[in-house]
Amino acid sequence: MPLVAPFRVDPLVDGRQSERALMVRRGVQRLMMASRVAVLPEVPLVSGRRADLLCLSEKGEFSIIEIKTSIEDFRTDRKWPVYQLHCDRLYFATHPGVPVDIFPPSCGLILSDGYSAEILREAEPAKLAPATRKALTLRFARLSADRLLQAEWAANPFMTGLLGFEDEG
Repeated sequence: MPLVAPFRVDPLVDGRQSERALMVRRGVQRLMMASRVAVLPEVPLVSGRRADLLCLSEKGEFSIIEIKTSIEDFRTDRKWPVYQLHCDRLYFATHPGVPVDIFPPSCGLILSDGYSAEILREAEPAKLAPATRKALTLRFARLSADRLLQAEWAANPFMTGLLGFEDEG
């Protein structure tokens, strides 16, 4: 009898991300973690959009990092201005094969090689409204907790530790 988990094994990769986008994401995540910034990939926003990376600093400030892997990827995506309503700072992240002059100067710019990343330009700050910040903080916390639980379920389908049952054997 097969065991079926209630969630996909990896909810952060759904086939829409190219290998190159995942490479850029890996380098950016390493940079953020080294800077003591919490990072969640693939975060649904109340606007119906989904942020590639949502970052929360120790000061409680939110940044969204939009990953672009080519000139065409940037030019065909016109939804990114909506992200500015959901963060204090908006960044684009790319790799060395994409010319950096295509990105708007008001947004930050991060260059990633997959192993590390560097902030080439800081984003212009904008303050979130207090109610928006609270809602986004709750969304970040709940999504983090849900993903931890999903990882636990994937590692232990019987969830004995979560249900309070001890392993007797």
